Amino acid sequence: MKPRTWIIIGLIILGAISSVYITQNINNVSVTIETDGSDVAVKTSSFFSTPEQMNAEMQQKVLEQIIEPNSTVSSIENDIKAIAKKYNYSATVTIVSQFGTNQLPMPATVSGRSMVPTLQDGQEIISLKTTDYKVGDIVVATHPDRGMIVKRLKKIDANRVYLMSDNRNVEYFTAERYLGNGLVKIYTYKRVPLDTWLPRENIIGVVKIY
Repeated sequence: MKPRTWIIIGLIILGAISSVYITQNINNVSVTIETDGSDVAVKTSSFFSTPEQMNAEMQQKVLEQIIEPNSTVSSIENDIKAIAKKYNYSATVTIVSQFGTNQLPMPATVSGRSMVPTLQDGQEIISLKTTDYKVGDIVVATHPDRGMIVKRLKKIDANRVYLMSDNRNVEYFTAERYLGNGLVKIYTYKRVPLDTWLPRENIIGVVKIY
């Protein structure tokens, strides 16, 4: 067979391989989510440019999920893959934060004085969602009556943890109740630090930045 014929055959084979590669990769998209718990950037990489609407939906979804206490790396990954699927893309998702790859931060705001002097009322904090915690850590957890709380981890049992407030002061308050005819009744009550046992799964994460 002549050399020219071999060259032609080689070009045909190369073209076929390239065509298969393009076909297999044209609808694949790599999604990198960069976040520090405050700012979020969603970056997509594909053989061709991705739809702006898809990128915008992904950005909005991540912004919603970053502040959601129940969100996880897996849940965010599944949400992004579902959005990509709407646009006929198959996505691979990576989350990158200041804590590492696929380490998910969550922002929160301290409410109340229970962690004074360590944390102040209204202070912004960043926690890392994790099950890797130890006695002495400040953690964010969910309480059945108080909602999301920030406390110091004092004890760890097999299935539960004991959380305590840093602020050990008992605060006293007074309130007035008008009884009519000019009569006023004065009430005095006190607020004690919240110390509580909770199931281990109620811990959302460990406070890393404050």
